[in-house]
Amino acid sequence: MTNRSRSRLFLICAIATAVSGCASLAPESAAPGIAAGVPAAFDHSETAGPYQPSRWWAAFEDPVLDNLLDEALSRNLDLAEASARLRAAEAQARLSRSGLFPQVNAGLNSSYSDSPTAGTNFGAIAGGARLQNETYSSSLAFSYELDIWGKLRNQARAGRADAIAAAADLHAVRLAVLAETITSYFDLVDTRHQIALTTRIIDVLGDRVEQTEDRYRRGLVTSFELYQVRQDFRNVQASLPQREAQRTATEGQLAVLVGRYSNNMDELLGKDLTPKLIFESVPAGLPIDLLVQRPDVFAQSQRLESARYTLGARRAERFPSLSLSAGTGSQAGTPSGVFDIFDNWVLNLGAGLTAPLFQGGRITANIEIADAQYAQQTAAYARTLLTAYQEAGTAIERYEEERQRYRFLFSQLDEARGATELQSRRFANGVGSYVDYLDALRAQYQVQSSLSSAARDVALARMGVHRALGGSWDELPEDPDQSAIVADPQAIQGEE
Repeated sequence: MTNRSRSRLFLICAIATAVSGCASLAPESAAPGIAAGVPAAFDHSETAGPYQPSRWWAAFEDPVLDNLLDEALSRNLDLAEASARLRAAEAQARLSRSGLFPQVNAGLNSSYSDSPTAGTNFGAIAGGARLQNETYSSSLAFSYELDIWGKLRNQARAGRADAIAAAADLHAVRLAVLAETITSYFDLVDTRHQIALTTRIIDVLGDRVEQTEDRYRRGLVTSFELYQVRQDFRNVQASLPQREAQRTATEGQLAVLVGRYSNNMDELLGKDLTPKLIFESVPAGLPIDLLVQRPDVFAQSQRLESARYTLGARRAERFPSLSLSAGTGSQAGTPSGVFDIFDNWVLNLGAGLTAPLFQGGRITANIEIADAQYAQQTAAYARTLLTAYQEAGTAIERYEEERQRYRFLFSQLDEARGATELQSRRFANGVGSYVDYLDALRAQYQVQSSLSSAARDVALARMGVHRALGGSWDELPEDPDQSAIVADPQAIQGEE
């Protein structure tokens, strides 16, 4: 390489270093201003403090639920689909980043030509001779676009933000799958309780019909009362197939969530489902924590950043672009001569400046599209943040109300059991009727049925708080809170 060639190469490198600065035409991020309006506290939160949502369902101490959630995390097809989308987004991010680096290509070529000399001045001298030519060459080519206006950097940043948003989407899908699994599980627990209680109520009403028929034959009740008792009996009987169908449908939902067929769920579900009932408050922390805990909020913030960087890249298209190229190699007439790089070397250096003069409005239209998309993402981010705050506040309030409702129904159960025991003693002592005892027993079963549904609602309301607050559901906390109120083990057992 001559001194002149070296000077040119050093000049090109110096230009590249000088102009590849930090220019960027992306607008300032609107996210901090939007997040600044988040209220300082939730309206209905009783407790505050650090929020630790990791595997909170372990407090239910239910191995069946734990196994279901493990299966859902490893086999759910929605998660598999979201994971594939994340892989594609990460690959797209790497693709958008590739423009920041020089492009290097290597080549090895050979050519052979054999043509007549007739029709040329040389052919007139040589007669009917032919002209043969054989060429071999090797090359190493470099090309690089100087990112003067930040177009390539903004495209790379937009791709990276999209990949981060896809990762947050995957986390949101995981939360949704876990929440749906927990919801279906507690629906199944309640449905099984309701079937057991309905069967007991049917037995009670069967005895009640027999007693009423006997009293009707003795003229102690009217036909209208007998009709009412029979109608009540048939209505409860008719509700049992519906509950059985509901149980089958819920088991089918669980099967889909864990990636199994419904006829292969017995080993996971078993016969006894006995989750604990948890009553302690959930520390909600500060609302601004939603920005880092809720995956949908975080994903939307990254999409906002992607739109911002994309707008910067579109704006940069209005300005000239400078590209550098360099090529080196060797050229010879024989294959062995290609490797004689000291005598047969070739060097090409180039620089090109391209400026858009007339594009038919394409660049302006692309800028307007990117600007409109950035405005859309700004509004979407503000709406997502507003919705997240509203959902969290509503979930906290609902949890408080469901706990109060359960306590009220639990006190009703104590009263219903006391009434059943009283009627049982009265009948045993000959001062009360068996019909009164059956009515009291049925009332107790009805309260137990309401209590079972209330227990499900408390569990789902607690799950709703955790889902609304977001966060990691992967690892156990260092010191999990084990305080819990155990659901009454006699919830579906009547007094005989």
